[in-house]
Amino acid sequence: MGRSENHIGAEGTATTVPEHWRYGRHLEALAAAATGAGEADAVAAVLRDRDPVMAESAVVTHLDRRAAQLLADPRFPGWARAMGTAIGPRAFPARRLREWTLLKAIADGEPWSAAELTAASDWCQRTAAQSLTSYEALGLLAATARTHRVRTVAAARLRRRNATG
Repeated sequence: MGRSENHIGAEGTATTVPEHWRYGRHLEALAAAATGAGEADAVAAVLRDRDPVMAESAVVTHLDRRAAQLLADPRFPGWARAMGTAIGPRAFPARRLREWTLLKAIADGEPWSAAELTAASDWCQRTAAQSLTSYEALGLLAATARTHRVRTVAAARLRRRNATG
């Protein structure tokens, strides 16, 4: 069961699958580039990897880390534009970036679409329910989120918010 490179070697050390090694290296390179002007170039370089699924996964992990750091930062819109250009038409990272942009709009009290939040991925709805303070967004999720878990979390946060005033 499984591939031989996923097994523990005879000497007792685990061998590293090449994709796992490259994934780790990509995350290191993206983290190193995050504070400089070359972040978009680093994202584009990772997306040129011969394994597109692994590359997109590394980029989405990076987007999640950076967007969470920048959510309250005025540099977020410029960063998101640069990332969007680097990502191009790749569906998974582009969707995640759009969802982070939606979360940013809700968090900042900017206009946002209820239809967009109800159509968002389970990840986005869960992240919104756990982290946002918007009464309107929490109410929408408590009533219409796709999963029971998100509806429950959003409703509980609304109750706590109403109890504390």
